Amino acid sequence: MTQIPKRFLQFTEDYPVVAGAYEELGNAVHKAGPLDEKTRALVKLAISIGARLEGAVHAHVRKALKAACTAEEIRHVALLALPTIGFPAMMAALSWVDDILEAKD
Repeated sequence: MTQIPKRFLQFTEDYPVVAGAYEELGNAVHKAGPLDEKTRALVKLAISIGARLEGAVHAHVRKALKAACTAEEIRHVALLALPTIGFPAMMAALSWVDDILEAKD
């Protein structure tokens, strides 16, 4: 699996209080509802794809793998985006997904 980006690691080193608060917010929203970890990971991936955020897609693919999502499930999320965000955007998202999945192998 690919490593956490250097830029993010540097951010956490430069701004530990902000990074900690960001992490606490993430933990709070995950605990705020009934969805299990795997479902939350796939939802967060879908949101990142819809927002067309390459770095977030990379991060959420890593998190989805950690939450025991399969490569097939992760790619299915990208395919589900097709009717909503269009073919070119879905293809870009699928390539971002594969950046992480292929690096894992």
